[in-house]
Amino acid sequence: MPLAQQPAVNVEEFDKHMAQAQEYLKKMEEVMTEIQQAKDPKERRKLLQEHQAMMQRGMGMMGDLWGRGTMGRQMMKSGMMGWKDMGDRYSAMTPEQMKQHQYMMDRYMGMQQMMIDQLMQRQNQMDMQPR
Repeated sequence: MPLAQQPAVNVEEFDKHMAQAQEYLKKMEEVMTEIQQAKDPKERRKLLQEHQAMMQRGMGMMGDLWGRGTMGRQMMKSGMMGWKDMGDRYSAMTPEQMKQHQYMMDRYMGMQQMMIDQLMQRQNQMDMQPR
């Protein structure tokens, strides 16, 4: 079925899942603040482990944004890497589908950058950990 004839991606569902992911990221940032303020090495180690588990769950939540179809199952099927597949996909989109896709990609990329920032902060804290 041509992309233009497929049902539109559910932006409301995407926004709902994105809000959950952002709330979770906020909790991760709070744990990072606790790590940065921790004086006791055992407490710090415990918080780092908690943050690691939270990061893994957060990455899973972000993966769910793709996998649940909120950003479109076609992206998963094409592997998202080859321009030929993506070029065909984009050229088949209606203007409304393109607008929805761009909106979701912009939000997703911002969230992805925040996750990378958390990873970098965690790595810096690990480097400061006594051996």
